[in-house]
Parts: sequence; structure tokens; C-alpha cells
Amino acid sequence: MTTDPLPLPEFYDPGTVGAVQRVPYEERAKQARDWARQHSLQPVSFDPTKTWLMLIDVQNTFCIPGFELYVGGRTGLGAVEDNTRLCEFIYHHLGDITHITASMDTHTIMQVFHAIFLVDNDGNHPAPYTDIHASELRAGKWRFNPALSPQFGIAPEYGQELMIHYAEELEKRGKYALTIWPYHAMLGGIGHALVPAVEEAIFFHSMTRLAQPDIVTKGDTPFTENYSVIGPEVITGPMGEMLGTHDARFIEKLQQFDRLIIAGQAKSHCVAWTVSDLLEDITAVNPELAKKIYLLEDCSSPVVVPGVVDHTDAADAAYERFANAGMHVVKSTDAFL
Repeated sequence: MTTDPLPLPEFYDPGTVGAVQRVPYEERAKQARDWARQHSLQPVSFDPTKTWLMLIDVQNTFCIPGFELYVGGRTGLGAVEDNTRLCEFIYHHLGDITHITASMDTHTIMQVFHAIFLVDNDGNHPAPYTDIHASELRAGKWRFNPALSPQFGIAPEYGQELMIHYAEELEKRGKYALTIWPYHAMLGGIGHALVPAVEEAIFFHSMTRLAQPDIVTKGDTPFTENYSVIGPEVITGPMGEMLGTHDARFIEKLQQFDRLIIAGQAKSHCVAWTVSDLLEDITAVNPELAKKIYLLEDCSSPVVVPGVVDHTDAADAAYERFANAGMHVVKSTDAFL
């Protein structure tokens, strides 16, 4: 374990964190080998304390200004400043981080949270950021787009039944209402990719420490949202059919590490629901495991769309609940490693 934070490598430029650019892998690989020798960095297999860093949805679609669902927080600078701190945290602690997992929100066009999935009586789709409630679906204000029925091999009536069931389950579980999001994190699109500056830091860690990172995709099933990396918002449909699955790998991996550090976007949605799901698994296995978790609160921002929605208070309340359960809410500059 390193005793003092490492310096930032010369190639790192905080001014490019909010930009899309190519990562020069071969050049960085050579620099990483030199960096490891210069700072006596050992392969992660020698780490006496095993530290796992989980980065949630640090993708262009959420983190680059002007992209589809940029998470600006109340300042408008949220995700860019978060990722600047995150990159610097990774570089400063190359010798402390054993393993990195990066999740990627992964969507196609025809999914339950995209406008094309629903129509009103005039055939119009809901506008982005519209909340869809079970009462509106039951009343027929919104209905499953019947033109999509052949895509899923179901009758239009059953599509509507699925939608009503889904909205009702969200309400029963105290989840956010079904939200129509702008098309984002589209598989194959530039918005889906990891933020280049963060990807570069992950690559540099991998090369200096001989550590293979994990890339985990989520959110590609059509009839449920998947804010959490661990599982979907609703698991089963009205006939008991599986809409998605709960992933037990994360609680299993947590038991193999000494600590887990979590950062990413958005604090109010994918981060909060991932940590919430993990906390449920922890409670079922061993509540003491919560003490292994560190939340980098200055590397995550809530969804805020001025004049439309502001989820800051909900995000802060979630983090307070996590702290009360034994997790550590810290800043990236705190001396907790």
C-alpha cells in the first residue's frame, strides 16, 4: 500500500475531462510501465489490503456537457467536476486500488422508459421527463404502443397489462415513478462509451498494477428500468415471467475484498439504487459488511433539470440512510486509504 498519494502523471489534463477524445493506448502503456518502476508499484496480487473501486455509469451520455442526459447537478458542472476528482483519486491511489469495476448503462430504442413505448389517444408520445403513473395507464391516458407488439410477440392488450403492472409495482415498492428519459446510452453510439479521461485512468491503473478491470453492462431488457447495477426495478411481469434478474456477484465479491469504494452517476438514481440493492443483500448476509463501503460523495451528482426536476434532496436522504447503516460517506481527498 502506498503511504502518500502519488503525483499526477504529466499527461493528465483536467481541462479535457469534459471532452471526448481518443485514448492513446500504446503511449499510455509505455508510460505506465515507466511509472510503475519509478514509483515501485507492485502487481495487485501483492496487495495486503484489497480495495475494490466501483464506477457506476461514468459514460459520455451522463458526463459530457451537451450529451443526452448530462448530470449537471444544481451547479451545472456536476459530472465534469466529479470526474476530475475521480481521475485524480485513481492516479493518486494507483498503489492502493486493487480492482476496478465500471458499469455501463446500455439501451436500445424500444424500451419501457423511452417515448416510443407509449402513445396517447392521438398517437402522440410522452415528452422526455414525463412521469407515467399507474392511474393514467388504467384510465387509458397512456397506453403501450400497439405498433410495437410484433417486436415482442405479444398482443397489444397484454402490452398494456404489462405497463399497468409495472407502474403499480414501482408504487408498491416506493420506487421512482416510470420516467420517460431522453434517448440515451444507446448501444453502439458515442454516448454509450466511458468518459475518455476516466477510461484512460482505468487503463493506466490496469497497466501499472497488472489488473484486469471489469466492464459490466446493464439496462438492456425492454420491460423494466435498471437503475441499479445489481438488479432491475421490477423483476417479474403480471404472469410471473422474468423481466430481469438480480445479480448476486456483487455481494459475493464484496466478501472477498477489504473495502469497496463507489462513485459515478447519477447519485440520485443509478448510484443510489445500486447501493440500496447492495445494502439489502448485505442485510440478508451480514450487516457488518456495510462498514466496508465508502461512498465518494464528491464524485457523484444528482439528476437536476432546471425547472423540471431536482432529485438533490432524495439523493442526500439516500446517502444519510446508507451512513446510518454503517457505510462511510467520504470525499475523494479524505485520508481513508
